[in-house]
Amino acid sequence: MSRSWKLVTAVMTALVSSVALVLPANAATWSSSDKWGTWSNGGYTVRNNIWGGGAGPQTVWANSYSNWGVWANHPNTGGVKSYPHSAKYIGKRISALGTLRSSFNVNRPGSGSYATAYDIWADGHAYEIMLWMNKQGAVGPIGSWQASATVGGHSWNVYKGSNGSNQVFSFLRTSNTNSGTVDIKAVMNWIRSRGWIGDATMNEVQFGFEITSSNGGMNFTSNSYSVTSS
Repeated sequence: MSRSWKLVTAVMTALVSSVALVLPANAATWSSSDKWGTWSNGGYTVRNNIWGGGAGPQTVWANSYSNWGVWANHPNTGGVKSYPHSAKYIGKRISALGTLRSSFNVNRPGSGSYATAYDIWADGHAYEIMLWMNKQGAVGPIGSWQASATVGGHSWNVYKGSNGSNQVFSFLRTSNTNSGTVDIKAVMNWIRSRGWIGDATMNEVQFGFEITSSNGGMNFTSNSYSVTSS
């Protein structure tokens, strides 16, 4: 192959790759590259949520609260850069909930550093409950290991700590999964049984990708996501 032909091939490959990266956002019902870009749909809120320091560009897109995703190009440095997510507000105490469950299905990159996680808030921002469904690269929870537990339909390693503003309870699934259903009320009752939390009011159930690095640009997709309660 001639040198000139190699150059043409390389340019064409780069163009195809760049088109593939922007197509989901361009074809979607809604998209935003604003760091606080927000869209309401079906009683949920989708957020771009680029909150960390040293972040690179990121575009969120959505066809619905259930089917959405991001393209993110965050540098290979430490610290969480963003948490794009879809959120459902609950507004009931734990004891007043008959059920609180959620299901999800995602596609995610095989490199970078991130976690696919629920971020659940209770009593305003007093308590933060994170359910890590999968993780990739150099990421870890806040606090120290407390217990191993099988609850809510999954097996976890449980960590407890503080980020300086609120208590954080992190449940890290013992093996990665890209789809499943979680009984969130069962998880909350388990936390209550240890005396870590009272009959707290459940605020938002958020689900998304907590991204530390995605150097070069990576796609994260929620194929489906829902929260049901009674």
